[in-house]
Amino acid sequence: MLTLSVGTLLEVTGGELLDGPTVTMVNGLAIDSRDVHPGAAFVAFTGERVDGHAFAADALAAGARALLITRDDVGVRAAIDQAGRSEVALVLVADARAAVESLGAWHRSRLMCPVIGITGSTGKTTTKDFVRSVLATRMSVVATSGNRNNEIGVPLTLMEAGASTEALVVEMAMRGVGQIEHLCRIARPTAGLVTNVGVSHIEVLGSEEAIASAKGELVRAVPGEGRVFLNADDAWSEVLARGAQAAVTTYGLGPTAAVSARDVSVAEDGTPCFTLVCEQGTAEVRLPAPGRHNVYNALAAAAIGLYLELSLDDVREGLETATFSRWRMETFESASGVTVINDAYNANPTSMRAALSALADIPAGGRRIAVLGDMAELGSLAELAHFQLGEEIAGSAVDVLITVGERARRIAEGALAGGLDDASVRMCATAAEASEVLDDLLGQGDVVLVKASRVMGLETVVEGIIEPRVQPSA
Repeated sequence: MLTLSVGTLLEVTGGELLDGPTVTMVNGLAIDSRDVHPGAAFVAFTGERVDGHAFAADALAAGARALLITRDDVGVRAAIDQAGRSEVALVLVADARAAVESLGAWHRSRLMCPVIGITGSTGKTTTKDFVRSVLATRMSVVATSGNRNNEIGVPLTLMEAGASTEALVVEMAMRGVGQIEHLCRIARPTAGLVTNVGVSHIEVLGSEEAIASAKGELVRAVPGEGRVFLNADDAWSEVLARGAQAAVTTYGLGPTAAVSARDVSVAEDGTPCFTLVCEQGTAEVRLPAPGRHNVYNALAAAAIGLYLELSLDDVREGLETATFSRWRMETFESASGVTVINDAYNANPTSMRAALSALADIPAGGRRIAVLGDMAELGSLAELAHFQLGEEIAGSAVDVLITVGERARRIAEGALAGGLDDASVRMCATAAEASEVLDDLLGQGDVVLVKASRVMGLETVVEGIIEPRVQPSA
C-alpha cells in the first residue's frame, strides 16, 4: 500500500501545501470518497458530471488524512474546519491525474516484486484472472480489479501492492498510440504478455498493423532481463517478437509453442479440457469456464506461472479454481431454469465468435438464443464485420438471434441472408426492448448468450432474465 509523508507527497506531485502539517503520514489513496479508509489520501477529480471537491466532507468522515484538490475550494476548507482534525493536510495540485500517475510511479520504484503487464485485443481480463489464480496458489498477489486498466487505474493498482506482495499483475488497456508506452513508464513491467492482435480499436488506429505496433509498446518496454509472452498462433506474434529486448516464451495449440495444449475437448457441461504440455511435463486440466478460447488464456497463465517457478501441480490447481471478473463469460442458471452466459462487458468480431462457440458447446434442453448488440470502434469495417458475423450465425447452433442496436441490425441482416428463418430473428432498438422479447420467449432449458460492446449496457438484459417483468404461466 502507498505509504508516505505529506512532505514526500508534495515532492512527488509538485503540489502546494495549503493547510496542515507535512509530517502527517498517508496510507493508501482513493479517488472515490466511498473507497476512503482511515489514513488514506483522497484525490478530488473534476469530471463532466461529478466534482470530487463536493465529497471532501465524506472523505474526511471516512478518515482521510490528506485531500488533493485542483482548486482552493471554499467548501473543502469548510469541511476541514468542521472535521476539526489538525493532522489533515490540504494539498493543491495542478492536475489530479498527473498527481495520481506520479504517486503510482513513485510507489512502483519501491516495489521489489515481479510486475506482469497484460494487454491484447481480446482475452486480457480473463487471462489476468487466470494469472492471478495461478500465482495465488503460492504467492501473495495483487492484480487489476474491475476496469482499472487505464491512466488512473494502473497507478491505483500499483499503490495496492506492498512489501509483502510477491507478484503484481497489471492489465493495460489501449485506446491509441502511445497509451501503453505511457502506462509502462508508470508500471515498469518486468514481464509482458500480449494475448493477440485483432481489429478492436481499428476506428481509432486505422489498421491492424497500427494496432500491433501499439500493443507492441508493452513488448518493447520489458527490459532485457525480463520475459515476453506471446501467442504462437497469432499472426502478429512473430512481428511483435522482433521488437523484444527480453527472451520470448510462446504458448499455443501447436507443437512449436513452449507451453501448449493437446487433446482439447469439451466436457458435458461445456467447459474445456486439455492436456497441458511444457518442459516440466504434462498435466490434465479442466477449466471452470465455458469456451474453447479460454484454453489460450489458460496457457498464457500457465506460461507465466512456470516462468515464476511454480510447479506444474500449482499451475493446474490455479487454472481449475480460477474465478473471473464480472460480465466475462459468467454462466449460471436462473430460477426459471434458463442457462445464462453473461459476456456483456465488451465485444469485437473475434470475441463474438469465441462466445458463440461456447454457446454451441453448452448442452441445451431447449433452444440456444444469442442476444447480440453493437460492436464499437470498428470504423470502416463495422458494416461488413457485423454482416459477416450474422452470415456465420446462420450456419451455427444458434436457434434464435436477437440483435440490439443500429449496427447490430447488420448481424440480423447477415443471418437472414445466410438462411436463418425470419421467425428466428428479432431486431431490437434497445436493451429494454430485447428484455420484453425475452420475457415472452424464454422457456426452461433454454441457453442464452448476452454479448455486446460495453456502451450498449446489455447487463440490463441479464438482470431482466433473473427477474422477468412477466412471470411465466403455471
